Amino acid sequence: MRAKITYFITAAVLVFYFVLVGSRGLMLIRHGTPVTVTFGVAVLILPVIGVWFLWKNTQFVRRANALAAELDAEGGLPVDDLARTPSGRIDRDAADAVFTKRREETEDAPDDWRTWFRLAVAYQDARDTPRARKAMQRAIALHKSRPTAPSSRAAASTPTAPTSPPGEPAPSSPAAPSSASGA
Repeated sequence: MRAKITYFITAAVLVFYFVLVGSRGLMLIRHGTPVTVTFGVAVLILPVIGVWFLWKNTQFVRRANALAAELDAEGGLPVDDLARTPSGRIDRDAADAVFTKRREETEDAPDDWRTWFRLAVAYQDARDTPRARKAMQRAIALHKSRPTAPSSRAAASTPTAPTSPPGEPAPSSPAAPSSASGA
């Protein structure tokens, strides 16, 4: 719940900032000289990029939460029972052990969005946020492209083209988290 409140407060502050910057850009454009119009257009680009970024992240979070709710309803949501340090952070050795298990599950069922979701959680526990995000994007893409009827084991073994979000390379197999490898 705390994360949602933080997200909404941050989003509200960003929207306020976008409106403020956008109004300044429009003021510069209204001034009418070539220099102020150029600066006004340049200033308006920032809120446009910011709104796009905020929208894409909001979509990502909503889709990931929908997958979490579906997986929770099925009883397949990973349980957070990892050992923690006195400060509350997840113990690296515990995260590595769970990550290894999740990676093997994903390698065994690479077309199952559920395994990719659990792998994303394992990446996050191992403090590898970029790979956690890519694994979650993969889970979202697989969930979107899944057939409406439950697929059989034979259908899962049929080779298919990897599905990945636009602009993202299709991961062939999950990699170990860079932060958990000790390098």
